[in-house]
Amino acid sequence: MLGFVLRRLVSAIGLVFAVSLVSFALIQAPPGDYGDTVKATAMSRGGMGEADAERLAQATRETLGLNDPLPVQYAKWIGGIVTRGDFGPSFLQNRPAIAVIGERIWWTLGIALVCHLLATLIGCGLGIFAAVNQHRWGDRAATVIAFLGMTIPRFFMALVILYLLAFVWRSPTIGSLFSAPYVIAPWSFAKFLDLVAHVWPIVLIAAFGGLAYNLRVMRGNLLDVLRQPFIEAARAKGLPERKVVMKHAVPNAIHPLVMNQGLIMPYMVSGELEAAIILAIPTIGPLMLQSLLVEDIYVTASIFMILAVILVIGNFLADVALAALDPRVRQGAFR
Repeated sequence: MLGFVLRRLVSAIGLVFAVSLVSFALIQAPPGDYGDTVKATAMSRGGMGEADAERLAQATRETLGLNDPLPVQYAKWIGGIVTRGDFGPSFLQNRPAIAVIGERIWWTLGIALVCHLLATLIGCGLGIFAAVNQHRWGDRAATVIAFLGMTIPRFFMALVILYLLAFVWRSPTIGSLFSAPYVIAPWSFAKFLDLVAHVWPIVLIAAFGGLAYNLRVMRGNLLDVLRQPFIEAARAKGLPERKVVMKHAVPNAIHPLVMNQGLIMPYMVSGELEAAIILAIPTIGPLMLQSLLVEDIYVTASIFMILAVILVIGNFLADVALAALDPRVRQGAFR
């Protein structure tokens, strides 16, 4: 088991570095840089002439190291992360990028984790219910839920909810995590309920797609397992159907879901990002969009790298969980 974990850990570290290199290159692929943002701002808001604004942009590029070749910029950035834990500066906010991201990343991860748990528990439960009641009304209803969750774009659901909140319900809970009286108030049950009132659209949107996926996979796997000879043997012994399903069939049908948990968590994060951008909830999504628009490269690259680390950690934990659940995985890892 230890060898299995070490091999997965080494491959995960290599993958993170590969993702950081590709993401850094892609961020800088479009024409322009933060100097162009400085120039446009100086001309539109400061009334500066084009020549003076260009000189200011060139000075900004020189100060921030944007005139360095791309490999040099990447080496400085990744070297700072490895040696000092320095993710570079935020050009726009003139602060360390990790400080800017840190203000929002924990909200993002917390909301995504809640979505992940809800999608897993509810999706698996509905999948078991649908498989046990195959071709009945419960199975048909679950199939409709799975179809809608897998096909409706998350940004479209966010737009519909935004319209309902703004124009139908006239809700004051748009564009923030807390109402004004609770922003600096200490934590209490009332503050928690206020948070729920603001973030429930994100939880609903992100969890719905994951719920549908878990439902579909659990239903299909369980139906296959229920047709296996050992299930028929358990029934022939006179075991109650509930015990046959929950004790013998479900543990054998859940392996693919365990294996896919590493992919579902990043799916929840991406769903949270889409919904947060449209609903203007101050999590990592709007920050990522803003940093892309103004070409704040170190903030953008750091966000991409953090998301990649989340994906890698999710897959690593899923591999370990599957190895702990199924001895065949551990044995195969040493061959």
